[in-house]
Amino acid sequence: MAILIDEHTRIVVQGFTGKIGTFHAQDMIKYGSNVVGGITPGKGGQKHLGLPVFNTVKEAVQQAGAEASIIFVPPAFAADSIMEAADAGIKYCVAVTDGIPTQDMMTVKNFLCRFPKEQRMLLTGPNCAGTISPGRAMLGIMPGHIYIPGNVGVVSRSGTLGYEAADQMRRLGIGISSSVGIGGDPINGSSHRDILEKFEQDPETRVVAMIGEIGGPQEVDAGIFAKENMSKPLVAYIAGLTAPEGRRMGHAGAIISSAGESAAEKVAMLKDLGVTISPTPAAMGTTVAAVLASM
Repeated sequence: MAILIDEHTRIVVQGFTGKIGTFHAQDMIKYGSNVVGGITPGKGGQKHLGLPVFNTVKEAVQQAGAEASIIFVPPAFAADSIMEAADAGIKYCVAVTDGIPTQDMMTVKNFLCRFPKEQRMLLTGPNCAGTISPGRAMLGIMPGHIYIPGNVGVVSRSGTLGYEAADQMRRLGIGISSSVGIGGDPINGSSHRDILEKFEQDPETRVVAMIGEIGGPQEVDAGIFAKENMSKPLVAYIAGLTAPEGRRMGHAGAIISSAGESAAEKVAMLKDLGVTISPTPAAMGTTVAAVLASM
């Protein structure tokens, strides 16, 4: 059983007719995702890639039964697009867009909190690769061919390290139930802990691989959650062991600003919490394989 999306999930693409939206929509459709249309204000009523274009997300929900969306909208307008999706009743939204202003994301978080928890849209990103349930659906920009179906859940701040983990596992014959990118920005829609909770509830996921990096408390919070609430083993790799204090590494959120945020400190804390650690990025696949073999 996949988490977040499957082959039945009705998907719309926000920024559908733009160059980037078009390119990745084609990939998602080719993969088998149930894309039912897209959003481009002012182009409603047209067809694009053989699918209907809507002026608003609300129209897509009402007319096409849209349940999930993916954001390919420039940073200055992306926050409004996320809030529009939430207001229209979208259940799950992936924000691929990089560089959304921090103040805008604070506005988004406050807006989402206005909804009752059971009605609140789940958001992953911004600055993420998306979500894939191998063999079933892809809502993102990842290379779908490197993922094979299986029973390992993956949650990652880094898109490329998530790809690397998937490819290593594929080469070892290990498949993935779902892989979720949460994004590397300082303020993102969902944390590692949020996704671990969903993997714990998924009967087909046996092991979860968490990929983190320097900066912020999310990985340790997830480790505490795993120790207290998870019956499934958690494997982690934390990037940035050689990063000096104050150094930013690629992601806007990957900067050490206080105690407990360096890779070494996170690794030590996670080990104390019983998490199995992959020592290097090259060992992610073999570390997961060893945990599976011991079960």
